[in-house]
Amino acid sequence: MKKYLEYIENVKTIIEKISADGAESIEKAAELFASTLIQGRRIYLFGTGHSHMLAEELFYRAGGLVNIQPVLIPELMLHISASESTVAEREEGIAEKIFTEYAMKENDTVVIISNSGRNGVIVDMALLCKEKGLNVIALTNIEHTFSSASRHKSGKRLCEIADTVLDNGGCVGDACIEIDDIEGRICPTSTVCGALILNAVVAEAVNICAKQGFHPDHFASSNIDGGDEINNLFVEKYKKEIKHL
Repeated sequence: MKKYLEYIENVKTIIEKISADGAESIEKAAELFASTLIQGRRIYLFGTGHSHMLAEELFYRAGGLVNIQPVLIPELMLHISASESTVAEREEGIAEKIFTEYAMKENDTVVIISNSGRNGVIVDMALLCKEKGLNVIALTNIEHTFSSASRHKSGKRLCEIADTVLDNGGCVGDACIEIDDIEGRICPTSTVCGALILNAVVAEAVNICAKQGFHPDHFASSNIDGGDEINNLFVEKYKKEIKHL
């Protein structure tokens, strides 16, 4: 089999696993999203390294919820120094500063995204959010996270703290393709499958809201006629409340 086809088949297999085994968790997460939206609370998404891309996946997107707050900390992302972000994400003690900067509050919902679920800042944030009364959803890789010990002083992993756990279904190390004469594996699955899971949660959450007579604000594509007019109204409405708009 061609390797590109093998990769596609691997992703298909994971998606089927998510559809079958992850349904209950997706529905629980959707219920938390819906409740948060109906109550006028905020939905936060936080990830480090490549996981920050999934925090951006739901933000300011065509067909995406307006009431989304990505937590974007430059030193924990990739565009300043990817290698230094790997060091920074293992640190403890910075979660409280981030929590305060983004004005997280009791009864808000936070999705914390980490394939390994073992690093200091991620576990710190999960523990702090639980302590402060937020709903905590983990998006992680269960097989990977239990293949290694936590790096946090508590000994806990992200999935052991969260109220609801979304499993991205990947393998240990994330990369899934082996090629003859190439040491190690290539091509990760966590981003494509994580994006699918998050959008599935949004779809079900909006459905729940609609059934209860609540219609959450959502963006249009800025590249369709009339899209700018729709989106500009939402930006004006929310720009004082949501950072990065």
